[in-house]
Amino acid sequence: MMKNMFLMLLIVGIILGGIFGYLAFGNYMMKKYFASAKAPVVVVSTTPALSVPWQSRIKAAGDLLSAQGVEISSEVSGQVKQVRFKSGDDVKEGDTLIELNADTDTAQLKALEASAELARINFERDQKQVEIQAVSKAVADTDAAELKSREAMVEQQKALISKKVIRAPFTGKLGISAIAVGHFLNPGDAIVTLQALDPMRVDFFIPQQDIGRLSIGQLVLITSDARPGHIYKGKIASFNPRVEKDSRNILVEAILENSKSELLPGMFASVEVETGSPANYVTVPQTAVAFNPYGETVYLVEEKGKDPEGKPILTARQAFIKTGETRGDQISVLDGVKAGDIVVSAGQHKLKNGSVISINNTVQPLNDPTPKPLDE
Repeated sequence: MMKNMFLMLLIVGIILGGIFGYLAFGNYMMKKYFASAKAPVVVVSTTPALSVPWQSRIKAAGDLLSAQGVEISSEVSGQVKQVRFKSGDDVKEGDTLIELNADTDTAQLKALEASAELARINFERDQKQVEIQAVSKAVADTDAAELKSREAMVEQQKALISKKVIRAPFTGKLGISAIAVGHFLNPGDAIVTLQALDPMRVDFFIPQQDIGRLSIGQLVLITSDARPGHIYKGKIASFNPRVEKDSRNILVEAILENSKSELLPGMFASVEVETGSPANYVTVPQTAVAFNPYGETVYLVEEKGKDPEGKPILTARQAFIKTGETRGDQISVLDGVKAGDIVVSAGQHKLKNGSVISINNTVQPLNDPTPKPLDE
């Protein structure tokens, strides 16, 4: 019995020893494999950081407005008798646009003129009678007041008739007509829009901290998606004398020429204001920068010795940077990168600090300071 028990324990010990030995051997071989295995090589694109001239600019979105613009309407009621313009006409200040029927008003004017003439005759006669004391001075004074009242009524009627002729208040371009002959107008009814298109105004907001960088007469560059590729130059004309309470922005107005009438009131405009003198900044493509909550980073290419074949071993080192303004596809780097440093421009998502890399610059990300829209 004891001999059988001993044999059984011996067999169990041999089996367990074999299992533990196999596991220990496997663990040893796995460690040996990972110790000898090389890190995978990551293929990336790179570009040198360049020191280039850079003009600082303040960018904003603006609204285009005419120097003068109004919806022409009538001050008095009446039926349209004549329309002397066509939609889209260019008109000058004082040109007649429409005439309202004033026949009744003209007849009323003649009656008032006759009444005023009678009052004038009575006043002149009484003046002579006062000289010979045939009537009292009070009668002559009453006649003088009556004459002035009648003459005032005549002038009032003439003013009413003049309002029946509606003229252009300034030189500009008319819009689409909203009336026709026979149309009855009430006071305030819209007739047509009139816009003075040259010069134009552009209103835009800037943050209050940038107000010290702007001054009257400063150059403004304006673009509109309605005229791709066209850059219009203007000058700052005025600032609002207060800062908007909700946004802490200030309204700025610039004036620009529009002699070809290419821009229209109501258009959206992109505004850039050049500030300060040009300076040299280190720039990299925007695709090279990773924007994170804890800061902006780039990967710099470094050489870590040579391989057995004598080729340089390249690695990627993560570096924190301080960025500045953007311009097209470029971004300025204020700290963390020097001119001439090689930065990874594409493929950063595959990297970690110290990754071994291989460079393939067959395809490069865009790095244009003034990119143009692409036609599809």
